[in-house]
Amino acid sequence: MIRTSSVRRLRAAIGIAVAAAALTACGGAPAHQGAAAVVGDERISIAQVEARVSAVREGGAAQTGAQANEQPGLARHAVSELILDKVIDRALTDRRLTVSASEIGAARSADVRTVGGETKLTELLRTKQGVPADGIDDFYRQQIGLTKLAGGQDPNGPDGDAAIRKALVEAGSALHIVVNPRYGSWNTTRIGLTDTEDNWLPRSIRTL
Repeated sequence: MIRTSSVRRLRAAIGIAVAAAALTACGGAPAHQGAAAVVGDERISIAQVEARVSAVREGGAAQTGAQANEQPGLARHAVSELILDKVIDRALTDRRLTVSASEIGAARSADVRTVGGETKLTELLRTKQGVPADGIDDFYRQQIGLTKLAGGQDPNGPDGDAAIRKALVEAGSALHIVVNPRYGSWNTTRIGLTDTEDNWLPRSIRTL
């Protein structure tokens, strides 16, 4: 999992746009009203995105006593994370894999010891990964899930990377992801939102 010298966010690099139906062109269907994205039969509301952004900002203000120095494109980052959560869940389900609460707790506790406390870990995840305090368990669920999708291969190696990408592409294709154009669009093949400079699947290690 995350280490001070080995922090990895196994996410997709952002690529060129693919054709997708815009939410604003869906005839006002109830499932799409007020949605930031629709993933399969689940919707991610704009309110959810705004709540996540606010939580990250407030966490920064609590730490610094001032306006948070937020990542560029924080709202788009939030949408990407919320979509990716669902894509990973689908990929795990398709392979009959699960991530247990005990696995999440063990990984989190190990990193708390490594970085020097829960407060330090919370702040590092907020500033480096855009993770709000109430989203830390979801962050670890992602990390453990991605490792399992590697199928026993090193998730940082080429074979593990290929296995993860294959699983996420298949899951994303099955979910027919549609994104509100204000946040870009989802590239199923590249596994990420378009129209952003952030690279969510770096080949080099990203550290806390």
